[in-house]
Amino acid sequence: MGDPEVHVRRLWRHRGAAVPGPRRGPQRQLDLDEILRIAIGIADRDGLAAVTTRSVAALIGKTAMALYPYVGTKEDMLALMQDHASAMPAWDDPEAGLPEALGAWAEALFEVYVAHPWLAERPWSQASQGPNEQDWLERLLRILDRWDVPPQARAVAVTTLYATVRATAGTAAAYAGLDRSGMEEWSARVAATRTVIPDFAERYPLSTSLQPVTPDWRAAPREALRESVRLLTRGLPGA
Repeated sequence: MGDPEVHVRRLWRHRGAAVPGPRRGPQRQLDLDEILRIAIGIADRDGLAAVTTRSVAALIGKTAMALYPYVGTKEDMLALMQDHASAMPAWDDPEAGLPEALGAWAEALFEVYVAHPWLAERPWSQASQGPNEQDWLERLLRILDRWDVPPQARAVAVTTLYATVRATAGTAAAYAGLDRSGMEEWSARVAATRTVIPDFAERYPLSTSLQPVTPDWRAAPREALRESVRLLTRGLPGA
């Protein structure tokens, strides 16, 4: 990582932090938001592995070194992308109760992760500590506080909700990426398993009789998220 203070200033540039200009050479000619928009576009289209300072710079008509004064190292750039892509949309917290309020928060974050599937590839140990990601956590804690969830139960609720959103959104993104050939391959494996293991259902009676969350498999991740939130709130003290 480059200079930590400069990196934090870049993260918080829209919340009052001043970003220093280049120490030498021409003054800033590139826009950090535009750089991040291009980098996020690459990640959305081709995956996180395709994002390099070189690939981003090429689309701007610059060299990789020319980006350094704006984004820092590659890891700095990935953290900036992560926070930039995590901007929270506007919505009103439902008044009906805790399950509805948590459900609205979870589905809003779910949509962000579905729009940017690579966000789930970034481990929690690489949280950006930027303002947009912090907004999500603060909003969630305010919901728990408003509905009088005891402080000792909040950390578990936070971890469970984030993990569930990431997992279900990742599955939804994978489903969205399945084309006809992918479905045919999956169906062929199912048929082959039944042929090779004819007593499969007898060996695994509970697994094979498991009822789906919804008949529409593409909608299953979102519905699983909704049901998970309902289950979680039932177990929260004070809910």
